[in-house]
Amino acid sequence: MDKRVKDFREYRKKMNDKILASDNKVMKRIYSVDTLTYMDGALPAKTKEMLGLVSSMVLRCDDCIKYHLEKCHELGVTTEELFEIFSVANLVGGTIVIPHTRRAVEYWEAL
Repeated sequence: MDKRVKDFREYRKKMNDKILASDNKVMKRIYSVDTLTYMDGALPAKTKEMLGLVSSMVLRCDDCIKYHLEKCHELGVTTEELFEIFSVANLVGGTIVIPHTRRAVEYWEAL
């Protein structure tokens, strides 16, 4: 496994465990809503993850981009589909999204 992927997964798990260990009801509910949102519904989980990736790119959140890239990868998004996702994100978000696209391509290759 690529070191970048391993490091991100380990850090995310460690910090999520700490946050959830605080036993804060609001934080637990936010995490729960997040999990429920990306489950199959009227839209399949794959489509929701692609939407999450576009949103994360437009909002310029590198951690969120990595997370949604991993989920897209798990759900069988192709590289061709990925570049269409990038196209939407860059159109909506503007050229400020280009650096995030570069890092997203690098992370996708690592996956």
